[in-house]
Amino acid sequence: MLTNDQLDRWDRETFFHPSTHLAQHARGESPNRIVTGGSGVFIEDRDGKRFLDGFAGLYCVNVGYGRTEIADAIAEQARALAYYHAYVGHGTEASITLAKMILDRAPKQMSKVYFGLGGSDANETNIKLAWYYHNVIGRPEKKKIISRWRGYHGSGLMTGSLTGLELFHKKFDLPLDRVLHTEAPYYFRRPDPAMTEADFVGHCVAELEALIAREGPETIAAFVAEPGLGTGGIVPPPAGYWEAIQPVLKRHDILLILDEVVTGFGRLGSRFGADHYGIEADMITIAKGLTSAYAPLSSSIVSERVWRVLEQGTDELGPIGHGWTYSAHPICAAAGCANLRLIDDLGLVENAREVGAHLNRGLAEALADHPNVGEVRGEGLLCAVEFVEDKETRRFFDPAKKVGARVAAALLEEGVIGRAMPQGDILGFAPPLCLRREEAETIVSATQRAVEAVASAL
Repeated sequence: MLTNDQLDRWDRETFFHPSTHLAQHARGESPNRIVTGGSGVFIEDRDGKRFLDGFAGLYCVNVGYGRTEIADAIAEQARALAYYHAYVGHGTEASITLAKMILDRAPKQMSKVYFGLGGSDANETNIKLAWYYHNVIGRPEKKKIISRWRGYHGSGLMTGSLTGLELFHKKFDLPLDRVLHTEAPYYFRRPDPAMTEADFVGHCVAELEALIAREGPETIAAFVAEPGLGTGGIVPPPAGYWEAIQPVLKRHDILLILDEVVTGFGRLGSRFGADHYGIEADMITIAKGLTSAYAPLSSSIVSERVWRVLEQGTDELGPIGHGWTYSAHPICAAAGCANLRLIDDLGLVENAREVGAHLNRGLAEALADHPNVGEVRGEGLLCAVEFVEDKETRRFFDPAKKVGARVAAALLEEGVIGRAMPQGDILGFAPPLCLRREEAETIVSATQRAVEAVASAL
C-alpha cells in the first residue's frame, strides 16, 4: 500500500466492503482495486490496467460497459422526474412501460410485476407473498420453505437462510427454522460415482419426497430454486431434473419460486431459464440482467394463479401490507427499459447462445484432459472449471491450498477476470452477453496458461 495514497487510505479506514476478509483489507494485506472505467467487456483501473471482465461484474453487466443509451435514459429521467413513489396506485411512464416489457418477455402464465432493488429483496418479497397466498386460501400451516444446498438466493435474514452455502450462515444464526434444504442437483458431486445421470435425478427426487414426508406436505409453502446452480458452482441441472421435480411440487401443492436473478434476460441463450428448461413457475425473481446493473432494480413476477389470490386477499383485508420506498424507482425503471431494448436490438440472447457454446467448447477442449481438471461445464454464457487433486477418484484438494483462488489470481495476471467460487476449487465465468468469439478465445487461452502455472507450482 502506498502510504501517501489518500484514496486507498480512505477506503481501508472507512469503507465496509461486502464479501471481503475485513481484517486483511483494513491492515492493507489484500489488494485494493479502484475501477475507473469500462467499455464493452473490458474494465480499467486507476493505474491504467485493462482487464477482460469474464464475470460481468457479478453476472450482471449483461449488455457490457459504456452503453450511452442507458446512461442517456437515466439522465433524461433524472431531469424530468428523479423520484416518485409507487404506493396506492401511483406510477410513472418508465415503471409502467418496464412492467409491460417484462411481461411481454416472460413465460405466458405470469401476470404482474412488483419492483424492488436487488435479488435479495425480491426473494424476500416472494416468500412473504407465498405465506400471504396460503393464509388467504385457508392453509395457514403452510409456512416452511424448501431450498437446495449450494443454492444462492441472497444474504438477508430469510434469503441468507435460503442460500445453501455455509459462509452465509456462519455466526449469523442462520438458517432460520422455517427454511429446509434438500439435495443440490450437482451430478459431479453425486454421492455414488456409479450413479448414472438418471439415477442421480431419481436420488434428488427421492430426497425431496422424503423431506416433504418428514415435515408434512401440509406445512410446506414453497420450493425456491435457480434453474441451475449459480454461485454454488455454476452447475446446469442434470437431464430430466426439472421434469421430475415439478410433479412432486404440484402433487403436494407447493409453490415454485424460480430465482432467475442470474439467468433472466438471456444468459442461458434463452430469455428465461424457465423457457430453457421447461419450468412452470408460480413466481419468478429477476434482477441483474434487468438493468445490466446500470441502476439497482429487481422484480418479483407473479403468475395469474398467485395474482388472483392476492386480489382476493385485499378484498378481504384491505391494501396489501408490503412495499419499499424505492419500489419502481423511475430512474432505475428508465435504465431497465433502455437495457431491454438494447438486448433485443443487439441480438444478445442469440449471441449468448452462440458465443457461449463457443466458449464452453473451447474451455472443454483446452482443459478437460488436464489431470487436475475434474469437470468443465456450462450453458450459454455460464461456464465453470472444477479442479481436483485426483481425477480418477474425484479426490478434491485440501481447501487450505486455495487452488481455485490461486487460478483466479493467475488468470488476473493474464488480464482476465474469473471468479473463484465458494465451497470448492471452482473457477467461474459469466461474461457480458456482448462477448465476441475472439474475446471468448482470449478467455480460453488465458485460463489454460493460468491453470498450467498453478498446476506446476503444486
